[in-house]
Amino acid sequence: MHLFINSLAASAGGGLTYIRNVIPQMAVTPGLRVTVALSPSLREEFQAFAAVNFIGVEVSSSGRFWHEQFVLPRLIRQCRAEVLLSAGNFALRNSPVPQILLSRNSLYTSRDFYRDLLARHEYRTWLDTHLRGLIARRSIAWAEVTVAPSDAFAAELRRWSGGSEIWTIHHGFDRDAFTRDTSGLPADVDQKLKAAEDALKLLFVSHYNYYRNFETAIRALPLLRDRLAGREIKLLLTCKLASGENPGAYRPEAAAKLVLDLGVSDMVIELGAIPYRQLHHLYRRADVYITPAYTETFAHPLVEAMSSGLPVVASNLAVHREICGDAALYFPPFSPEELADRVTEVATSKTLAARVSEAGLGRAAAFCWRKHVDQLLSLAHKLVGRN
Repeated sequence: MHLFINSLAASAGGGLTYIRNVIPQMAVTPGLRVTVALSPSLREEFQAFAAVNFIGVEVSSSGRFWHEQFVLPRLIRQCRAEVLLSAGNFALRNSPVPQILLSRNSLYTSRDFYRDLLARHEYRTWLDTHLRGLIARRSIAWAEVTVAPSDAFAAELRRWSGGSEIWTIHHGFDRDAFTRDTSGLPADVDQKLKAAEDALKLLFVSHYNYYRNFETAIRALPLLRDRLAGREIKLLLTCKLASGENPGAYRPEAAAKLVLDLGVSDMVIELGAIPYRQLHHLYRRADVYITPAYTETFAHPLVEAMSSGLPVVASNLAVHREICGDAALYFPPFSPEELADRVTEVATSKTLAARVSEAGLGRAAAFCWRKHVDQLLSLAHKLVGRN
């Protein structure tokens, strides 16, 4: 079978994590030919996979939809692919071959996100998200099958779109690949962590955006300082709360001001972006993983944290409960008080922390990229067989 993958949307976050893990698995699948359309800036990263044909396509985010609809069909025909995997939430309206759509952006369906944008006076982003959401909803109708990374998000897509052909194929995790790098963390990051060695280190892995709800984590810090009096606490962020330091158009100034207003500058360590291959070193240096996100579709860092033996404190989302099960403590997404309570429980009970950590190790083992790829290819074969 010849599979064509449209990964032009993969630039940061979950999209990039996805192709970094899926392409190596597909490259070693017997009887499979793969052609991948991706940004030329990523080509070097995948040069080791000689069995995969890469087509570098330079396209702006604003021009991506036009390029996909009018240029990609010609490329698909030219390489004689048999099935298309659209990996970026938008499908081809007239795909020349059967099409699987990967839908993994919950912003289009999240009422909390739209409310958040209005509260921040981000009217342009609100309108842009609505327009993209219209295309994403139509894309579900254009594709033969839509695949979601969790049961919770698949159910949300069905309610939102009315689509019936929506499958769940969980994203995976490859612990050996994730922990392969031995280079260690950058020197400046290592120095910051050494300075915080005796502190309770709360880790939150994400570039700055609104839906990950950084502000709730920041508001929990003075509460934790009171609850854990006498113990130093640090919030480790893999971003910087400054303009121009993060991908996308999200503005971190309000979060940075909140840090100053609450007097918790000494509790926040802005590490900046950490290369994916080095993240496992960071997880091992932390004590608790937290996420106050108010919408998600899968949340790869949760699996990475569980695999690293960290106890997890997560917002009470159906997706988070599906991924973590009993390997996390939960709190309402917009409650810094209950986030502080859950962290305090873990920080003051070694028995609880050990139980949650142990459960996480077992839970993380349930996710496998090989299994994900096999299920995806099985679906692709079925679609080819229908033609």
